[in-house]
Amino acid sequence: MQITRQADYAVRAVLYLAKLGPEHRAATSQIAEEQRIPPSFLAKIVSQLSVAGLLQTSRGARGGVSLAKIPDKISLLEVVEAIDGPILLNDCVAHHGVCVFGETCPLQPIWCEAQDELVSRLRATTFDQFVENGREPVAA
Repeated sequence: MQITRQADYAVRAVLYLAKLGPEHRAATSQIAEEQRIPPSFLAKIVSQLSVAGLLQTSRGARGGVSLAKIPDKISLLEVVEAIDGPILLNDCVAHHGVCVFGETCPLQPIWCEAQDELVSRLRATTFDQFVENGREPVAA
């Protein structure tokens, strides 16, 4: 399993804005350059994150992009799912009955447990953990 490049870029853009601090805006061209994100790709990402309620955009001379919420209210899960949709390790996790082995499949519980653990970890990891005193995120 691997998140898309677009989701990785989205995480980098949100982290960049979180590091700027509350109430700060950045031009998309600045974010693209400093985070090495293709500008046309970033425009789509910003749009999706804005629709998800994670970013605010404003036009004009004093415009730019800013966080719509404070960093401790934005989780890695929200950003990834805003771009890639819900995390799904295997179809059988979301759709019981798609497996030809049904209830007797020994793997389905493992897929469910692994997905639950991943989702919980991403939900518990918020962007303030990356910017406070330059620390790495704390294990959940």
